[in-house]
Amino acid sequence: MVNGGKVYFIGAGPGDPELITVKGRRLLETADVIIYAGSLVNPEVFAGTRAEVHDSSGKTLDEIIDLIRSSHQKGKTVVRLHTGDTSFYSAISEQIERLRILDFPYEVVPGVSSAMAGAAALGQELTIPEISQTVIFTRIEGRTPVPEKEKLSDLAKINASMVIFLSVGMIETVRDQLLEGYPEDTPVIVMEKVSWPGERIIRSTLGGVVEQVKEAGITKTALIYVG
Repeated sequence: MVNGGKVYFIGAGPGDPELITVKGRRLLETADVIIYAGSLVNPEVFAGTRAEVHDSSGKTLDEIIDLIRSSHQKGKTVVRLHTGDTSFYSAISEQIERLRILDFPYEVVPGVSSAMAGAAALGQELTIPEISQTVIFTRIEGRTPVPEKEKLSDLAKINASMVIFLSVGMIETVRDQLLEGYPEDTPVIVMEKVSWPGERIIRSTLGGVVEQVKEAGITKTALIYVG
C-alpha cells in the first residue's frame, strides 16, 4: 500500500468540488479512510472514492484521534478533510499536536480558501495599487476568544482591506467595532456559502450592512469583505 498509515490533512476548498487541488483529489482517491468536517465540506468532493467515510461533526477531539489511531494501526491511509484551506480556522493544530505525541506521520495539503474563492467570484483582487496593499484576515470573538491586541476595533484603525470570518451572526457588533476606524461609506460585501449552489452576495456599506444582512436572513457560513 502506498503511504500506508500516513495521515493527510487536506483543505477541501470552499464548496465547489472542482476547487480542490489536484494533489488533494489524488489523495482522496487513494485513501482508505476519510474523516470530513460535516456540512462544511461538500460531499461531492469525495464522491466516488473507495474509502471508509466518517462525519466528524458531533465528535470530540478524543474521538477523532481514536479513529485516526485505530486506522493508522491497521496500516490505513487517513485523510482528515477540512473546509477551505487548512491554515485558516481549521483546528488542525490541536490534532497535529496529538499526532506528534503519538509519533504518527502526517502531511498538510493546502486548499483554496473561501476568502480567495469569494474574491474570484467578485472578479476582484484584494490588493489594489494606491488603495490597499495590506489584507487582514480575522474574526470577532465568539466561542473562541480573540487576543486583546487583535480586537476588531483596533484592527479597523489600520484602514487596510479586511476579510472577516465566522462573524456574520454578530453583524451589529462587527459594524460597531469597524466604525471605530472606517467611515460609514466604506464598501462592505457579505458573501454567503461561497462557491456553493446557494451562494448569495450582498453589496453594501458599513452604514447599511446590518439592515441588509438581517433582511436577507444571513446568520452563518458567510464572509465579510471590508474596504
